[in-house]
Amino acid sequence: MPRFSSKRRVHHTASHMFDLVADVERYPEFVPLCQSLRIRQRTQKADGIEVIVADMTVSFKLVRESFTSRVTLDRPNLKIMVEYLKGPFSNLENRWTFEPKSETDCDVGFFLSYEFKSRMLAMLMGTMFDTAFQRFAHAFEKRADVIYGKPVTGTRS
Repeated sequence: MPRFSSKRRVHHTASHMFDLVADVERYPEFVPLCQSLRIRQRTQKADGIEVIVADMTVSFKLVRESFTSRVTLDRPNLKIMVEYLKGPFSNLENRWTFEPKSETDCDVGFFLSYEFKSRMLAMLMGTMFDTAFQRFAHAFEKRADVIYGKPVTGTRS
């Protein structure tokens, strides 16, 4: 089963990065391969956790696939868990973590594992998915620079 994980230090706060990843409705604007995303259900729990059920359509050249997942937004612990519900995968698991490192920096952890139901679809989409997933973390970092401003580096004399 293909897996990808990364941990990147970004020059944005953990809460800003959490908010950016939690804003799933905006994914078609900047996430590689994401053609559309539709929220089916949104449930706010008393403990600060929100659960979203969403349909995402990914597209590359002539291949277009949709799948449904449950997204658990755990704001108190700065974690996001995506669980696969329906679509072309036999398994899909995605986790995000946001660990504050300073007042302005955090480590963003990204983990993904997936397996297609169809061997043919796996051959067709597999390499392209691997490449796209490797660009995910970078796409979110670039989006943070657009939304929150590019961090200023260096000091003035």
